Amino acid sequence: MQNKIIDFHTHAFSDEFAPKAMDALTRNHPEIPYFLDSTIGSLLKSMDNAGIEKSVICSIATKPKQFKTILDWSLEIQSDRIIPLGSVHPADTERNEHIAQIAKAGFKGIKMHPYYQDFYLDEDGMYKFYEQVIKNNLFLVMHTGFDVAFEFVDRAGPTKVLEVLNKFPELKLITTHFGAWQQWDKVADEIIGKNIYMEISFALDYLDTATAKKLLETHPADYILFGSDSPWRKQDETLNLLRRLNLEPSRMEKILYKNAQRLLNV
Repeated sequence: MQNKIIDFHTHAFSDEFAPKAMDALTRNHPEIPYFLDSTIGSLLKSMDNAGIEKSVICSIATKPKQFKTILDWSLEIQSDRIIPLGSVHPADTERNEHIAQIAKAGFKGIKMHPYYQDFYLDEDGMYKFYEQVIKNNLFLVMHTGFDVAFEFVDRAGPTKVLEVLNKFPELKLITTHFGAWQQWDKVADEIIGKNIYMEISFALDYLDTATAKKLLETHPADYILFGSDSPWRKQDETLNLLRRLNLEPSRMEKILYKNAQRLLNV
């Protein structure tokens, strides 16, 4: 069994804010279950249960003013096992300074979400943002594909991913949810086989086994990351779904640990 595992896609909130956050996120979508109370304590217990060494926290600044709150909390919770990412809102008038501040604080990347932050991946207004991410040697974890809580408008599909990376080949862009959530036909046609990072959270339980296995075996092994999207998916169950695909051991080692280790420099 794999001894070292990094979950590249989890969410958590402060103990004080967690109940309010989960209520706000699920109020309009009670059909979307969650399995932890979204505190760091519950995440660590889940990690222990699943045998996960480290988890990456993907916070999202849904308003420009949330930058400092997220940064301060991330500095507070970071540890050998908890690796937070910064987040900057595209409408933040100080976004260049804030991107630099994230890098100076020692964080390795930024998380963004086109639906919660109201932008399109390939819009002109984002290009200066990407330049700053590159300048500060950060990676960018980007929600890609549709989102279960929003109308299915194509803000971040595979075609847009390719357009951005063609313009910014130096951008370390990590696509989430197996390349693009609920756009996996286009992922197979446009992304699979290219040197484009993707993590596999919130996807394996939507794909049949044969399709998931084929996609994971066809994509470059150095560009796949394990992710669960906890607390909206159980870490141990996502691991089990991946293990059932019976991928070659060296590929599994890269997916579960080595690729994340390289990006995070841990």
